[in-house]
Amino acid sequence: MKAVVIRTFGDPDGLEIADVPVPVPAPGQVRISTEAIGVGGVDAVIRRGTLAAYGFREGHLLGSEVAGKVTAVGEGVDASWIGRRVWAFTGLSGGYAEQAVALIEDVLPLPDGLTGADAVTLGGSGVVAHFALDRARFTPGETVLVRGAAGSIGIAAVQLAARGGASAVAVTTSSVERGVRLRDLGATHVLDRSGEGGPDAPAGFDVVIDVVGGPQLPLFLDKLTANGRFVAVGVVGGQPPADFGMRLMNAFRRSLSFATFSSDTVPGPDRQAVRSSHFADAADGDLRTVVHAVLPLDQAVLAHREMDAGKVFGRIVLAP
Repeated sequence: MKAVVIRTFGDPDGLEIADVPVPVPAPGQVRISTEAIGVGGVDAVIRRGTLAAYGFREGHLLGSEVAGKVTAVGEGVDASWIGRRVWAFTGLSGGYAEQAVALIEDVLPLPDGLTGADAVTLGGSGVVAHFALDRARFTPGETVLVRGAAGSIGIAAVQLAARGGASAVAVTTSSVERGVRLRDLGATHVLDRSGEGGPDAPAGFDVVIDVVGGPQLPLFLDKLTANGRFVAVGVVGGQPPADFGMRLMNAFRRSLSFATFSSDTVPGPDRQAVRSSHFADAADGDLRTVVHAVLPLDQAVLAHREMDAGKVFGRIVLAP
């Protein structure tokens, strides 16, 4: 079968299409014929070699989120799954392929009316946004800033904060056009990438959800109100300065909080319950997904170039 692997770490040209064996589902797994594959920020981080110290090696088969039809089951899995359309989390590998395997506890049936592209745009991102707001102890009436709101996590966070009763939902983004689209999704204030905006923007925020990280992260700690909570959910812009914690210590009397968040720390059944609710809402039109483009699997290099250039609004989806 065809799959996308990392030939060499670095820029997108280090990706290549390879012929690899069709995976055989192990006990507790299912095999899925993929119709949609999510292209996420973590894929770019792995591709660059940023996480090589954590065991990722050249030759790695990228991808963690797929949708499609179950074609085989491993020992211990009910055969009635065969033929069902599902969303699945494949771990941090194996998704960029014509066939993928996943543990049955990481598989959800897709509701009628939800496309595979919509499912891989929302499945992982919605869970991160939901639990990041929960980790931030967000309550109705509070102000929220979503940094890096043009990606699928940010778009979900904007909608969930607005639905949750935020008094203001500010976003950082790179263009007026993106700002207009984010306002349509629930944002009330649009700031530039450095967090500056019009005079009507709140002076500070109770909650900051940050997808970006990078060298400017400390500037956004300064935007917290007293007792404000900052939750970092990604580092697509790179690691923050090593001494960023000094910003917190210098503001000691304001009782600020900083946390990182990975959905890996949420029990699987809790993740699946939230994901199932989001899928139902999306199928009913109550939660919107934004698919930037659907590209053939063999155009994964182009997908990653678009991400690296900051051209993606929502999520790129690959289709075998």
